[in-house]
Amino acid sequence: MFEKYRVKSNETIDDIARMFHTNKEYIEDLNNLYYSESLREGMDIIVPKNKTKYFDTYTINKGDTLYGISKKYNINPNLLASINGLNLDDYIYQNQVILLPVSGYSYYVTAEGDTLETVSQMFKKNKENILKENETIYLLPGQILVSERK
Repeated sequence: MFEKYRVKSNETIDDIARMFHTNKEYIEDLNNLYYSESLREGMDIIVPKNKTKYFDTYTINKGDTLYGISKKYNINPNLLASINGLNLDDYIYQNQVILLPVSGYSYYVTAEGDTLETVSQMFKKNKENILKENETIYLLPGQILVSERK
């Protein structure tokens, strides 16, 4: 299954491929794109239908801060920084694209020493459900795990 997606400012094929859990070559083939430069803002492309979209993207504007973005979108600032591999005091720059977690899901960025048991306790779900909701779990520090809120 496929759907139409409108390219946002400064998005690359790699950004879009990550968002739809595929690779850039597949997006290029679906859309007869032979050069990454042929991707333009406002262009409609075909992408694999993603049943579950865990993240939206946001392009940083002049004057934005992680605190301001987190307040605007009602997101915990520490979570916003973590899922983007940032610290709260890191510099963010205009046109940088970051991930915004969508509502309805709980997110956790793994830390040293995490186990499937500790993660399942944190999400208050059994291990099998955690494994179903996350395609691959490495439990290395910095992996983002997602669980649907009920």
